[in-house]
Amino acid sequence: MRKAIYNSRIAILGMLRFPPRCLRTVIVFGLLTGCALAGDWGAPEAQLANKIASAIGPGAVALEVVNRSSLLPAEAQQIRGDLQRQLERMGLRIVNPEQAAATIRVSLSENLENYVWIAEIHQGSNESSVAMIATPRPASSPASGQGGVVSIHKALLWLQNQPILDVAVVDGNPTEMAVLSPDEISLHRLQANRWQDEQTLPIVHPRQWPRDLRGRLVLRKDHLLDAYLPGVFCRSGAQAPLTLNCRESDDPWPLAPDPFALAAFFTPARNFFTGALSPGGGRTAAAPPFYSAAPLPRDKYTLWLFAAVDGSVHLMDGASDQTAGKLGWGSDIISVHTGCGTGWQVLADESGDGPGDTLRAFEFADREPVFASQPVEFAGPITAMWTETNGEMAIAVSHNLTTGKYEAYRLSLTCGQ
Repeated sequence: MRKAIYNSRIAILGMLRFPPRCLRTVIVFGLLTGCALAGDWGAPEAQLANKIASAIGPGAVALEVVNRSSLLPAEAQQIRGDLQRQLERMGLRIVNPEQAAATIRVSLSENLENYVWIAEIHQGSNESSVAMIATPRPASSPASGQGGVVSIHKALLWLQNQPILDVAVVDGNPTEMAVLSPDEISLHRLQANRWQDEQTLPIVHPRQWPRDLRGRLVLRKDHLLDAYLPGVFCRSGAQAPLTLNCRESDDPWPLAPDPFALAAFFTPARNFFTGALSPGGGRTAAAPPFYSAAPLPRDKYTLWLFAAVDGSVHLMDGASDQTAGKLGWGSDIISVHTGCGTGWQVLADESGDGPGDTLRAFEFADREPVFASQPVEFAGPITAMWTETNGEMAIAVSHNLTTGKYEAYRLSLTCGQ
């Protein structure tokens, strides 16, 4: 719609100057809608094209643009076309993937303050490279309204009056579940879509628990499970009826399921990890005191995120320790393997508008978090969150402020909205 015929000139249109991509929206939907939804992306498009061209040089390339932000589909398509023209002016030819010497996959994402555009560049047998730019996001573009790379689904597993520290699900026929409470582990079996009580294993502990008690269940291959509590370690038997052997221990707690071998020492009288890691390696043998951690595997290393007790988030890769900006996250973070987007997402709790917390997925294509899902709401604060043994699902526990009960949910993620 490059040429238009008007019956008469509208005075206010003559006074204002709109970008060409905004004009059609203005004519159809009105002045305010067009300018609120469209932006001038010329500068970030040129900046990203320059970075891509510098990394790849002239030649035949395949270009894919994926919109993971709150931008409208038409806006993302316009950005894709403009970016292609910018690259062609710099000597790159856009061709089909089977004809390309390199592939460029651009993700249009956003974080708390900016639109973040990330270009993943794959060229022959060379190691993949990443180019990234950020441009401010208008205040009128609410983060809560966008879609994402994944959708988070929560299914209620169990609720009870006393605190739930962790839950472990053994998928099988029948499915079994272990619930960790302050003074016991209760075992249940799923029959006719209802959990049936099987056995209760008391936890013997000589010392008084700290006020804000935390615990961790880890399923094992040679016996059912291990339980980690402040200053106490419990190991179950291997055959029914099960027994539980508990002892005083300062052994480190595993931070994530296999194949991540990192563990950390927990403070017996408090509710956080000391920061001492096992095994410690590289120049970052220890982290700052932290509440939770999330691993993100890379080609040649693992990037670990630590939710520090001072509210900051540290990114550590064995050689460096970077501190992220103010992310607005709570104390519980984990990572899950979905195969969506970059393959791994971080789940982080956030304070909601109401009395409860919200949970959202984030991607870390580089060192900058970008939204990967819409938020999921809980009826109270999230008190515990751990990745399950398979690494593909998670357990989240919330204290429902309306009923007063503790609720354990199983979290699963699917690609797309």
